[in-house]
Amino acid sequence: MRNLRRAQFGGIAGRGYRWTEMWLLVLPAAFMLVGLLTLLSVNNLATPVDHNKLPPLDAFTPAFGLIAALVGAHLLLTIIAPDADQTILPLAGTLSSIGVIMSLRLGPDLNQPTLGTKQLVWVIVGLAFCIATVKATQDLRWIRNFKYTWAAVGIALVGVTLVRAHSFSTNAPSRDVLSIGPGGLSFQPSEILKICLVVFFAGYLSENREMLASASYRLGPLRLPPVKHLGPLIAMLGIALLIFVGVRELGLAILIFGLFLSMLYVASNRPMYVVVSIFIFALGAFILYQIFPYARARVAIVGNAFDPNVALDQGYQIVQGLIAFGTGGVFGSGLGLGKPYVVPASNTDFVAASFGEEFGFAGVLAVFGLFMLLVYRGMHIAVNARDSFNQLMAVGLTAGFALQTLVILAGNLKIMPLTGVPLPFIAYGGSSVVANFIIIGLMIRLSQRNT
Repeated sequence: MRNLRRAQFGGIAGRGYRWTEMWLLVLPAAFMLVGLLTLLSVNNLATPVDHNKLPPLDAFTPAFGLIAALVGAHLLLTIIAPDADQTILPLAGTLSSIGVIMSLRLGPDLNQPTLGTKQLVWVIVGLAFCIATVKATQDLRWIRNFKYTWAAVGIALVGVTLVRAHSFSTNAPSRDVLSIGPGGLSFQPSEILKICLVVFFAGYLSENREMLASASYRLGPLRLPPVKHLGPLIAMLGIALLIFVGVRELGLAILIFGLFLSMLYVASNRPMYVVVSIFIFALGAFILYQIFPYARARVAIVGNAFDPNVALDQGYQIVQGLIAFGTGGVFGSGLGLGKPYVVPASNTDFVAASFGEEFGFAGVLAVFGLFMLLVYRGMHIAVNARDSFNQLMAVGLTAGFALQTLVILAGNLKIMPLTGVPLPFIAYGGSSVVANFIIIGLMIRLSQRNT
């Protein structure tokens, strides 16, 4: 019995212990503790109390809760995946700690005092899903063999959302939200769809990689694979994009299309596929721009945001976001000392602007650097993957983080129309946090040498 116990938990006490991960978890722990202490100090100065007293210990419950959840996830990974990548969980944990701190900071000013607690709960739930994903994917064959099923499930969820929307208008967006039960619990099916499509693309492309790379069929100056090999990919991509014609969110379409392009290029190693696909996407976007007045209005808002009539009406959110970035300067106004709550949707779509006001340009660069490290580790996993399916899946999951970050930051900075894509781990929202931690779990499993 003792030998069996040692065999099960030998990774904890032996050489297989994840020491690098343990020490890197100091980063999110330190950020939570220092950030919470700063918020408590600012609130203490703003109220007529004895400023010489230290905050009570129970005020640090959110920090202790997140630290305990991360440590618990770390110990479980030591048991079920001791040789997996040791940097992904600390990176996700640090980004999540930023999201919790921003929710704690913005909640009271938005008349949502429990906002930070809710975000913390979603992070803990996400970590539980992350560990469950690592455990459930010890054998990836059951995921690869049901690639069409996963794609159908994701598309069906979004389809049900559109059916339940009860309305369709070319002048306004639909909400990609599906409500469950009488309690009003809701989630975004698109968060599940992106994972399902990555699984489908990875499975199909890995099986047909040689045919896609050979491109023996000629169509004018283009060399294409047989239609029977390329057709299912185009059909699945078309269905996904057509669904989002109903939702009318450019960011979701860019995300799905970007996942498809990145994985197709890695599978085929043919740049011409990328060039032709981008041309077709641009043509389709132009046609939709002409069809939907809402799309034209969103582009016009970005182009004329500083017009006084627009800035005080439809462009108010964009202008206030830019003012928040400008107010932050290089090093920010300080956590709890700015007014980021003035920006509409400061805890969701414009959380980057809220963070930029209080942490400055340096803070935004630091967050961007964390995402770059996460993308780097994801691509490192792809390069060292054991087979084609693992490689393509790692590329797709990593590209999702990169595209989401670029799209939402571009929207906050008035480079492109604002979209409904959340900033991973930082923006408030349960479905986004949980889905992103599921992706982290898949990446951890894919990084294991014997997967």
